[in-house]
Amino acid sequence: MATAAAAGEDLKKELTCPICLEVFKDPVILKCGHNFCRFCICLHWDENGGDYGYQCPQCRTVFSKRTFTKNYLVQNLVAKLDDLECLGSSPTPSKPVKADGKCEQHGEELKLYCQTDKRPICVVCRESRAHRHHKVAPVPEIMNDMKMELKLRLMEFTWQKTQCIKVKTTDERTKNDVRMKKQRLKEKIEADVGALVQFLLDERDSLLESLDAEEVAAVAVIDENLKFAEEEAAAADKAIADIHRHVSGNTNLEPIMCPTEFTDFSGPFQLIMWKKMMHVLHTMPQNLTLDPDTAHPNLLISDFDTKVEEDRIRSQEPDLPGRFTRFCGVLATAQYASGQHYWEVDVKDKGVWYLGVTTECSNRKGFVCLTPSAGYWSLCLQDRLYANGEDGRIPVADYWNSPRVGVYLDYDNGRLSFYDAVTMKRLYMFDTCFDEPVYPFFSPGKNDPGSRLQICHYY
Repeated sequence: MATAAAAGEDLKKELTCPICLEVFKDPVILKCGHNFCRFCICLHWDENGGDYGYQCPQCRTVFSKRTFTKNYLVQNLVAKLDDLECLGSSPTPSKPVKADGKCEQHGEELKLYCQTDKRPICVVCRESRAHRHHKVAPVPEIMNDMKMELKLRLMEFTWQKTQCIKVKTTDERTKNDVRMKKQRLKEKIEADVGALVQFLLDERDSLLESLDAEEVAAVAVIDENLKFAEEEAAAADKAIADIHRHVSGNTNLEPIMCPTEFTDFSGPFQLIMWKKMMHVLHTMPQNLTLDPDTAHPNLLISDFDTKVEEDRIRSQEPDLPGRFTRFCGVLATAQYASGQHYWEVDVKDKGVWYLGVTTECSNRKGFVCLTPSAGYWSLCLQDRLYANGEDGRIPVADYWNSPRVGVYLDYDNGRLSFYDAVTMKRLYMFDTCFDEPVYPFFSPGKNDPGSRLQICHYY
């Protein structure tokens, strides 16, 4: 018996989980060969795993994902350990076991627990036909198992509560961030739109005041002439006899030629206000020009470097470092490393085009990969409208008939947006982080001769 007990102790040490220091419960084995309770290793990885992989708590081997296998051999050894503990126990009477009472049928103490019927029984009941083939264990062992089960359940619920608190804290922080972002945007919208509204109101008041002043001046001249006419009419009545005698006399009475056309107010009011309003806008449409030194040899640049189209004749330009050699593209001369910028491109009747921005150091020789990781953020039209994403083309619209595209670059916030420049409806937005200066780039595509792209200038 002593030998069985000693063997049980040695086996128990081998079957102890390194994390909870208890006998394995639902044991699993990692690829490195170490064993743990399923719940213990899952809890350990939840608290310590992440983007850098999952480590074995014993040998520190790193796994790219959570992976383990149920260890049936260790599970069987745990069952054998229970049998050895029963064999190694002392035959001397143990301390009385607390129970609700004695067996009503046999009068013996209820020292055993039938797991099949889920009730305590005595040793005589164990040998009876009713429980002979049932799963039975000593009450202290069942109590220990129940305590362990409760302990594990407590750990699980404690862990779940911790996760809930983390999620709640994160969600509360996110909700506050959303509210703050909304408030900042609301204040910006109110300030920007308020500035435009105030400008228009001031312009309206100024125009109305000028109109009133011109009316007053014109009416004053007319009133003065009317007064003069009345005085002359009275004098004419008194001197009617003289008028008959002096038919050829001249009274110098003529209608006043007063300007009543208000010529200062006959111009295009909206256009005049729009011109004046430009100084109020934070972001004005920019008059970009193309850089011929970057243009593909098959591209023709014209109209003061604002128009680009495919040419049938290949130019003999030198192969400069910044020139496209395979992709029919061209850059603008403008370089942006901060701020907000907007430009528009005329694409009327164009069946193929590419528009966007590219980094200063992006590849322009040979095959060009139009992906953000390669330094290109772009929108293109072929059979339909696409955004060129990291994993391929992203459909944006099935049909395109607008004559102009607007491109808005918010460099500091890492955003590039494309708009239908007629309706100002946003088509697509890249959300990224620019770590070097960027240039606007344009491409009229290939095999589409006669059609062109042209940068719009407004002032």
